[in-house]
Amino acid sequence: MTSKPIDLLIRNVRVVRPLQSSVEEADIAVKQGRIDRVQPGIDPGEARQVVDGKGRLAFPGVVDPHMHTGIYSPLAEDAVSESRAAAQGGVTTSLNYFRTGQYYLNKGGPYAEFFPEVRAISDGRFHVDYGYHLAPMDRTHIGEIPMLVDKHGVTSFKIYMFYGGYGLHGASSKQHEFLMISEDEKYDIAHFEFVMRGIQRAMAMYPDKKDVISLSLHCETAEIMAAYTKLVQEEGKLTGLKAYSAARPPHSEGLAICIASYLAHETECANINLLHLTSRKALEAALMMEKTFPHINFGKEVTIGHLLMEIIGAYADDPIRHLSGKG
Repeated sequence: MTSKPIDLLIRNVRVVRPLQSSVEEADIAVKQGRIDRVQPGIDPGEARQVVDGKGRLAFPGVVDPHMHTGIYSPLAEDAVSESRAAAQGGVTTSLNYFRTGQYYLNKGGPYAEFFPEVRAISDGRFHVDYGYHLAPMDRTHIGEIPMLVDKHGVTSFKIYMFYGGYGLHGASSKQHEFLMISEDEKYDIAHFEFVMRGIQRAMAMYPDKKDVISLSLHCETAEIMAAYTKLVQEEGKLTGLKAYSAARPPHSEGLAICIASYLAHETECANINLLHLTSRKALEAALMMEKTFPHINFGKEVTIGHLLMEIIGAYADDPIRHLSGKG
């Protein structure tokens, strides 16, 4: 019996390609788990299995660069369920932000010990390709950046700017306990500067990787968030998501973007990603900083989820007007 060279043939689909103005009617041949050919009229006799695409659209696999697998459920469970959901939505690569501290694995310590455990738990559990961004939470982690690049292939890192005075869900006065860092450490603007300097050093150490070594930032200003949270609580008129939105005013995000951008300029940290911009003021600040510091490569992320959240609507650009009762 003659072996058939194609494992799977998906016939009669409309292929969506990047940078094309129209779709292409074609067949897709899969061999050994990889797409082998995309072209019209592939002979079904060459395939062991044939599926009729019925004229549906066929998209390239989506890379989701911003996931948090393992944050609210154990990583061993979340890797399975989150990646299955990702695959069902067309995501073929999952890139996950991860850190030491509460949530995730609920432990601190150096990444030399922590990250191999993350990798071991992840192994064989993801339904899609996956990788990790890591957050340097203390001085030890900053010193480990070259090791993470060289040994583990981690080239993207993160700063959570609001952790300066906030926990994951609200104001926190127990920063060291939440982040699981020592009492002589501070997670503040100075730490953010030193993280950027550490990343810049890694770029210099590995010039062949300098274009892909980057820093992502969750841009919010902890002090402003804490003050507005207090205003919302004292007024007592808002609950749920409306209270949450009013306690996180857009100018808090815009100011943090300006701080992050100037530090990137000061430290020559050339590649920064401004994550999940959620308001007009944030986007305007990002565009302003891009013009001010043209030598910095700014990534500007806007997520579909934020674009669809109507709750931000009426009061997003003027929470003071709302809190003062003038809205």
